Amino acid sequence: MRDFDDLVDEAVRRPVSGWDFRFLDGRMVEEPLPWSYGDRARELVRAAPGPVLDLGTGGGEFLSGLAPLPPGSRATEGWPPNVPVARGRLSPLGVEVVEPGPGGSLPLPPGRFGVVLDRHEAYDPGEVRRVLAPGGVFANQQVGGNDGYELSALLEGPPPDRDARWDLDAAVTGLEEAGLTVTRTRQARALRRFLDVGALVFYLRMVPWQVPGFDAHTYREALRRLHGGLVRGRPLTCTVHRFFTEAARD
Repeated sequence: MRDFDDLVDEAVRRPVSGWDFRFLDGRMVEEPLPWSYGDRARELVRAAPGPVLDLGTGGGEFLSGLAPLPPGSRATEGWPPNVPVARGRLSPLGVEVVEPGPGGSLPLPPGRFGVVLDRHEAYDPGEVRRVLAPGGVFANQQVGGNDGYELSALLEGPPPDRDARWDLDAAVTGLEEAGLTVTRTRQARALRRFLDVGALVFYLRMVPWQVPGFDAHTYREALRRLHGGLVRGRPLTCTVHRFFTEAARD
C-alpha cells in the first residue's frame, strides 16, 4: 500500500466538481443493490410522453448518459460550483439547468414533465406533483438515514447532517400525502469498503454532510490510525442504505 502522506495529499489536491466519483474507481467498492436505478430511468426516458426533469443533476453526468432527451427537458442543481459544470455538459443536449428555490420549490411551470428523475436529491413531494403532467411518473432513489453512519464514529467526528429517520416508509408517506400514487418500492442495506485512506478522504470531500466539518488536516491523526488498520489487514467498511420509490400522478 502507498505511503499515508502520499495518499492523503493526493486526495486533498484532487478537484471536487460536478458529481464525478471516478477517482474512487477500484478504491471504493460497494455491494450492488438489488435494483438498477439507471436501467429504470432509461426505460422511463425512452417512453416519456413529454419533457424530462432531473432533480439535483450534479454536473449532469447521469442525465447526459440518457440522451437523446425529449425536447424541453430540464434539470435542477442547487450547489453553486456544480451549476456551470452541469450547464456546460447539458446545454449542448438542449437541456436548461435551473437553480431550485427556497425549501425545494421549483421555478418551473405546472403539469409540464412526463418524467421526473431524482437520484439522491432532497425534494418537496408537493412540488414534484405540481410539475408532473397527468399520468407522469416520479422515479426516486434516496440515500437513507443510516448510510455511512459508522464513519463518524471511526473518525470520532459529529454525526451525519441528515435525518436518521429518513427511510422508505417516510418517503412513501410524504408522496401519498402529496396526492401521488406509489407504484414501486425497494429498500436495501449493503456494505461500502474503502481500500485506502485516500479514497475515504476524497469521498468525504465529495459528500461533506457525511462528517460535517471534515478536513484532512483536522482529522489527520484519526486518518493515520485508520491507515494503520488497513495496512494490517483490518477492513474499512460502512453501511450503504438506499431506497427506491416510483410514484404516478393521476
